[in-house]
Amino acid sequence: MIATCMRAALAAAFLALPLTTAPASAADADLVALPMTLKQAVAALPTAAESREGYQRSRFQHWTDEDRDGCNTREEVLIAESRTAPTIEAGCKVTAGQWFSYYDGETLTQPRGLDIDHMVPLAEAWDSGASTWSAGRRKAYANDLGDERSLVAVTARSNRSKSDQDPAEWQPPLADARCTYTTHWVTTKLRWGLSVDTAERQALRELAAGCGQETVEYEPAG
Repeated sequence: MIATCMRAALAAAFLALPLTTAPASAADADLVALPMTLKQAVAALPTAAESREGYQRSRFQHWTDEDRDGCNTREEVLIAESRTAPTIEAGCKVTAGQWFSYYDGETLTQPRGLDIDHMVPLAEAWDSGASTWSAGRRKAYANDLGDERSLVAVTARSNRSKSDQDPAEWQPPLADARCTYTTHWVTTKLRWGLSVDTAERQALRELAAGCGQETVEYEPAG
């Protein structure tokens, strides 16, 4: 996916300063330097047990219109990811375009067949650290247009198959998509300071071992 000017204009609302902190030691250098290999990025993720206690989807307010241009987050993603000029009707209602769902390799021209997937699902984010966040930070997470990997338009079928599962439990049905998916998952978790559990870390390590060309570069969310 290619970032558009619309997404770039929203980035400042969600991003903090770029990561410039010097490593604590030479041994840490490969974990904090950007860009990193996917293997290094997986190693940089903190490990913690997950808990879904208290989770409600409503704790992540979405879809919102952060820049007040009349287009909510769902419509912004549809506009940004359409491979042709989208048809946009009154009230910023996207009614046609062309979208490639990289999870399963399908191309769609009608947005009704698409879901906007949170790369790291809201429930998984809650389990991995978002339960301690303020309501404002959860809202920012749920509507993150500051990094094009955080939200992705995919077929409703593939998104609902994924549900709230992590890569230890679900991977895209299109095998060629799995390295990209793993990279975007790890990037999103690093960007938002989210942890992984033991099974998830092992799955990510195994996936990264077969994705030697992938690199991770990101800016921490504000």
